Amino acid sequence: MILTGTEILKQVAGGGVVITPASPGQENPVSFNYHLGPTLKCHRGGVIDTRADNALEEIAIPAEGMVLQPGRIYLGTTVEQIGSAEHVTSHIGRSSLGRLGMFLQYNADLGNVGAVHRWTLEIKVVQPLRVYAGMAVGQVTFWRTRGALQAYGGRFGVIDEATVAPEPLVSGRRPAGLPQEVPA
Repeated sequence: MILTGTEILKQVAGGGVVITPASPGQENPVSFNYHLGPTLKCHRGGVIDTRADNALEEIAIPAEGMVLQPGRIYLGTTVEQIGSAEHVTSHIGRSSLGRLGMFLQYNADLGNVGAVHRWTLEIKVVQPLRVYAGMAVGQVTFWRTRGALQAYGGRFGVIDEATVAPEPLVSGRRPAGLPQEVPA
């Protein structure tokens, strides 16, 4: 079962879902908008070897925005720390950006119960497209689980440098340093 936008806000206020920063107005009927962080990373070489340690270039998104180019994969992060000890997250792009040729989370959209962090975003465009730090780029949904939960161990794949290390949740408690209430 998927949580509604109103239920997501209730869960944030009650500690069952972590989205920080979060504010009313980011919710949709069954999702919550997330925003693009201030930097992107992309692979330097022309041929990427799946068995090699491939160098990534970090690029700060300037105030006037950055034009993404087709044929490259960009790794970004969400501004928000997002997660839950009770619900599975699914991160998807916004349809309005899809209609402009920008695709997000086309390969790894499913999060783990118990992981809370700024999520790595897989970004691809099919035509040149200008993006801005802080713009709403996607939506997160929260799904109720059924059956015994397996604790999240904090392990990512090989290429996870764009991600801030997760801090596992314990029984719905928020990680140290995160606000207990939804910011006004």
